Amino acid sequence: MFLFSKKKKPSEDSIKRLEYQLCLAKEAGADDILDISACELTEVPSSAFSLCKVLQKKVLILHGNDLRSLVPKGCCIGALATLKVLDLHENKLTSLPDDIGKLLSLQVLNVEKNRIKQLPDSIGDLRYLQTLNVKENRLTVIPVSVGHMSSLRTLDISENSIRELPKELASVRTLEVSILNLFNIKMLEHMCSSSDGNVTTAKTFSCLYVCVCVCVCVEWQSLILDAQVMSYPPVSVCTAGTEEVQRYLCSEMGLEYCPPSQYLLPVLEHDGGKQEVDCVDGEEKAWQSKFMDYEKRKEQKQLEKLIFEKDLEEKQREHTQLFLLNNSRKEDVLLSVKLEQQRLELGVSQQQKAQETERQKILDKVRQAESNVMSRISDLLFDNKRQAKSAEFLQALEEDRIRMEHLTAITQDEANSLRKKEVASAMQRMLSESYSLRLLQEAREAKTQILVSETCRSLDYMDKKFDQVLSLQQLDKSKAISQILQEEEMQKAAFEALQLQKDSVHAYIRNQIKLIEAELMQLTKLEVKRRNLDTENLQEVLADQRTALTDLLQQLLKQKDQREEELRMVLVEMDQKSESNQQNYWMIQYQRLLDAKPLSLRMQEAAVDGDLGNLLCKLSAQHYLPVIAHHRITAEALRHMTTKDLRKLGINEVGVQKALLHWARERTLSDPFPKTAKEMQEAGPSTPTAPLQQQLTPPLTPNTPLTPTAPSPDRFSSSECVVCMEHESQVIFLPCGHVCCCQTCSSALQSCPLCRGSISQRVRLYHG
Repeated sequence: MFLFSKKKKPSEDSIKRLEYQLCLAKEAGADDILDISACELTEVPSSAFSLCKVLQKKVLILHGNDLRSLVPKGCCIGALATLKVLDLHENKLTSLPDDIGKLLSLQVLNVEKNRIKQLPDSIGDLRYLQTLNVKENRLTVIPVSVGHMSSLRTLDISENSIRELPKELASVRTLEVSILNLFNIKMLEHMCSSSDGNVTTAKTFSCLYVCVCVCVCVEWQSLILDAQVMSYPPVSVCTAGTEEVQRYLCSEMGLEYCPPSQYLLPVLEHDGGKQEVDCVDGEEKAWQSKFMDYEKRKEQKQLEKLIFEKDLEEKQREHTQLFLLNNSRKEDVLLSVKLEQQRLELGVSQQQKAQETERQKILDKVRQAESNVMSRISDLLFDNKRQAKSAEFLQALEEDRIRMEHLTAITQDEANSLRKKEVASAMQRMLSESYSLRLLQEAREAKTQILVSETCRSLDYMDKKFDQVLSLQQLDKSKAISQILQEEEMQKAAFEALQLQKDSVHAYIRNQIKLIEAELMQLTKLEVKRRNLDTENLQEVLADQRTALTDLLQQLLKQKDQREEELRMVLVEMDQKSESNQQNYWMIQYQRLLDAKPLSLRMQEAAVDGDLGNLLCKLSAQHYLPVIAHHRITAEALRHMTTKDLRKLGINEVGVQKALLHWARERTLSDPFPKTAKEMQEAGPSTPTAPLQQQLTPPLTPNTPLTPTAPSPDRFSSSECVVCMEHESQVIFLPCGHVCCCQTCSSALQSCPLCRGSISQRVRLYHG
């Protein structure tokens, strides 16, 4: 059930009918009837009460509305004291006013087809009420006060829930059995309510309706009830008729039954005078006089009707013009709004298409970058797995160790040919660079301990170190050279730094670490871009690749530390084997490293084709270079060889065999006149034009992975820090592998900002 029901708004026709009936009732010479039926009213207008009180109306017709109460707020039922007929049937009344007994002149009360659940006790005060129709309601009991209604002729309580009649009903002596068809009354009611606003027709039907009600009061003196469901009086008594019911009730009350013919009542009038003997003749004369008056007023009303219709037509014409003008304005406004909306929709659609095109371009770039990264990562992982299975790594290390021992043997010729000044100058530069790097490393480590208690001491220590560097740089060149020549430890440190720089394994590991750092940075940028684009495709693939790269980076870092430790052990052994009286031992070793030829130059001297050597490096098969050089195999020779021939030479890997044969066929097709080995020997080795550091190549060991053909790390633009959004990302978090923070922000973090994983190690990046 709704707490707040919405009021039904009456239609325009109902409002016009109500106004018309109220105006009609106010006119001079109007009859005593106020008919406001079928106006869709939810409450009786207060103006109707005022009209009934001032003009002393005797008939109030309210049927066919939606009334829920009879008396509106601010009104009193005493204003209807002059009413003789009150018609309220076909409404939604749930109760009658408690003070309805104040309508002392009321003779007809019709509340048929409502929702009344109980009649008020004051209804017994209606001593002159002759007709009470409560048919089709929700009554369960009749009040005892009905027995006081001494003038009651007709009582209709059918189609209710009443099962018992009060014994006091025996006091009503005017109820009598009579048969009268109600069809005529129903037809008049329908004609009154559907007169289409015609003044003459409506008034005629209203008068006829009142006349028939009067006739009913005269001729229909009866009690109507649902006899089959009655429990008191019994069904047999109720079905016998009104007379038997009255007799039964009188016997129950101990009263003598008197027929209603002995009681004569006035018809719709109570003047207290002498009753007429012939009621029918008197009514006929009265109605003849009323019809004469009606004919006189008919012509006057007809003229008024014509004037009213003319005014109404004029107003309707004006209203139609205004309506058309308003409609034209509405159409113009709607057209302009529609055009504006179409323009906006067109602009929005174009903007959406442009955004979608831009988004597709970005997605294509991201997919292309992802495919490139995945291909490079797959190459790295594949080569790392393949090289990890090789069992010849230990043998290569042993050969490298033997080579280092041979290098440590100093001959008298090398001691005589020592270029002291040049070597000392190179040592000075190397020591200065290594010392500066070491001091920077110590300064960086000291910064991380600022939050610890030894901050001041570390700063003083750094100041002293920087003063030493400045003082070292300001020394005279000759003085520095003599100092380097005298200090054995400085020479040893310079040799160690140059050895780290010249060592091919260490250089290769450093290059691999740089490549993996660049790949991790690129993967992190791709993940961030994926999240910004709200696409979750290939997230798991990127995570697996990042994990694999992180594991490979950790492995390379361990190999780097292991290689540095091996080189330190070599230095210790060299120090132990060196003669105590040998002068300039470390300077001679330094000069030997400077004079050492790079691998590419040695390959050229061994008459190995440069393209063939590069191919073996790409295949991570550098350990086959001595075999190629020993047998002096060229592209022309490879073109006539098979896999069996290569297997006889010691090249057992199937992939390397196929790659060499395929390269030889392509080389022959592209160069139909290749140089022979003899011509290449006569031409001599070409002088390398690249700097020394660029000519460094990995060692000829089986464990050396293939260098991926990825772009250098300098080509990758580092992403910004996800914490401060100002500096570039400079730190790799392990074990997750994300590159997403700068050095300053990373020091305070315990977990990765992207994946929320714990941080066990930080690796600083030095790109550019």
